[in-house]
Amino acid sequence: MSVPGRVRFTLLLSLVPVIALSGGTTHIQGHVQPVSDLPNPYRTIENYFKLAEGRWWTSTSAVDIDIDGKSIWVAERCAANSCAGSKLNPVLKFDESGKLVKRFGERMFIFPHGIHVDREGNVWVTDAQGPDGKDPNRNGQGHAVYKFSPEGKVLLTLGKPGVAGDGTGELLNEPCDVVAAPNGDIFVADGHSGQNRNAPPDTVARIVKFTKDGKVIKSWGNLGSGPGEFRTPHGLAFDSRGRLFVADRGNNRIQIFDQEGTFLVEWKQFSRLSGIFIDKNDILYGADSESDDTANPGWKRGIRIGSARDGKVVYFIPDPDPEPKPTGRSGAEGVAADAQGNVYGAEVNAGAQALKKYVRQ
Repeated sequence: MSVPGRVRFTLLLSLVPVIALSGGTTHIQGHVQPVSDLPNPYRTIENYFKLAEGRWWTSTSAVDIDIDGKSIWVAERCAANSCAGSKLNPVLKFDESGKLVKRFGERMFIFPHGIHVDREGNVWVTDAQGPDGKDPNRNGQGHAVYKFSPEGKVLLTLGKPGVAGDGTGELLNEPCDVVAAPNGDIFVADGHSGQNRNAPPDTVARIVKFTKDGKVIKSWGNLGSGPGEFRTPHGLAFDSRGRLFVADRGNNRIQIFDQEGTFLVEWKQFSRLSGIFIDKNDILYGADSESDDTANPGWKRGIRIGSARDGKVVYFIPDPDPEPKPTGRSGAEGVAADAQGNVYGAEVNAGAQALKKYVRQ
C-alpha cells in the first residue's frame, strides 16, 4: 500500500532521534556542523501570486496562512522597501489559486515586517521602523503592532505609533514579529538593530508578553549572546507543547522558552534564521536569508525543514541564486506552510523579491 507524501514526511519526523530535549534547562554548546547537504523534494512555482495591475513584488518578509489552511496573508512594502508616504495597501490576502482577494493597511505603516494569523482569523502585523527626523511621512508611524479583523478593521494597537521605547515598558522599538498563544496572550519580538556590529549595549533586544487586551505582563532579554539574550529576535512561533521558539538571527540560532520566559534550549542546526513557522504536526520551517562567509561561514541560504520536537533537520530548499547581486543575499526571509504542506517563501532583498510557492514533487 502506498503512503501519501505528506504522511510519509510526518512519519519521518516522528521517528528521528531525540537531541538535547531532556527535562530541565539545556544549552547546546560548541560548533555545529553546517546542515546544507540534504534532500530537496520540492519544486518551485514562479509567479503564482497575482498582484493588482501595475503593481509588482518588492521587499516582503511576512507571510502566514489563514485559518482556512489554504489562503495566504502577506505584508509587502508597498512596491518599494518602505510604505512611508505610499497610497498602496501593504496587507494582502490571496486565495489558494494565487488570486488577490483582499488588501488593507494604507498609510499606516513604514516598514511592515512580521505577520501572524491568530486562532480567530485576526491578522497581526508589526512595523519595524519609525520616524527618522528627516522624512515627514514617517511621523506618527512605526514602532507598533496592529491587530486587524479579517476585513481590515483595527482591533488593537501595541506600542504607540511613532514613539520608540527604551526596552523597559509597553512602548516598542522596531518590533520584528508577533505571535498569539492559545490562551490569547501576545508575544512580541522587540528590537531589529541588535545584529549590527556597532550596536550600543542598550540596543533593545527582548521578548514582550502582553495580555489579549494589550497590557504588558512581563518582558525578558537584552543585547548579547548568552541564554535569554538576543541579537535581533527576528521571528517567533509556538510548537504544540506551547514552547516559544525565537529566531535569534544575529546569534545564528533558535532559542526555545516556556511562556514565562524560562530558557530551555538553543538550536543552531537550522542556521541563521530570519523566519520560522511550525505547523500543527510540529514540522518546523526555517528561512535563512543571510548566511554568507561573513555572517555565518560554511552555511548556505535557504529553507530548512525538520522537527520542532527534537530538532532534526531533514530537508533543505536551497536559495535559488548561489551568488545573488547586488546585495550579496537573497532567498526567503519569511516562511509559512499550508495545510497541504506547500511552502511559501517571502523574499526581501533586491534581485530576488517575490513570494515563492514550493510544492512536493
